[in-house]
Amino acid sequence: MYIIPAIDLIDGKCVRLSQGDYSRKTVYNEDPLAQAKEFEAAGLTKIHVVDLDGARGGGIVNHKVLERIAGHTNLEIDWGGGMKSDEDLRIAFASGAHQVTGGTIAVKDPDVFMGWIERYGPEKIILGSDAKNGKIAVSGWEESSDLGVYDFIRHYVEQGLRYTICTDVSKDGMLAGTSEAMYRQIIAENPRVNLIASGGVATTADLDAVQSLGCYGVIVGKAFYEGRISLEELVGYQE
Repeated sequence: MYIIPAIDLIDGKCVRLSQGDYSRKTVYNEDPLAQAKEFEAAGLTKIHVVDLDGARGGGIVNHKVLERIAGHTNLEIDWGGGMKSDEDLRIAFASGAHQVTGGTIAVKDPDVFMGWIERYGPEKIILGSDAKNGKIAVSGWEESSDLGVYDFIRHYVEQGLRYTICTDVSKDGMLAGTSEAMYRQIIAENPRVNLIASGGVATTADLDAVQSLGCYGVIVGKAFYEGRISLEELVGYQE
């Protein structure tokens, strides 16, 4: 199972939110590149970078930070947040993203999202399936849709999708454990998809749980930044 540390960006700084609430923001590092280098030096190979300014406003914002991290590390960067157009996608890949995550676009303009998969290949595009009370949340989690998370994922898997990051918004940043039942059902219904669990990791027991479910990877944020899980412990799970 891949351990994928999260670097969430607001104003170019590494932050974490609680349940996606922009008013509940904590700055953990003024320099995202320094944070990325720490992950790489420990032996981790992937990071999940979210442009929270872009997610809220629509359109890529912090791509210069992406350029710095890509230019000064060998980390495989999954970039997400505010990816609304072909131009946003072009900028992200040109700036050094290894993969790009699209969530809101997959809800509001599925033809564009499917076009990305066809153009760049299913190894390059990740579906952001963020769930709030079982429904897909969009626009930086500030809006809810009528789409159920299971049907949403299944629809895209049937069309060739290979990767999805699934976040339970209610658990994100709360250090209250992961949504094991949701992940178990997603994997049972879509055995070919590479599921990346996100939200709620607080202890190594949570990592053990999602690993036992067969998750491809897990995103870790606040548990690391607040010292609940050490870098050494995280590296122990790395493939």
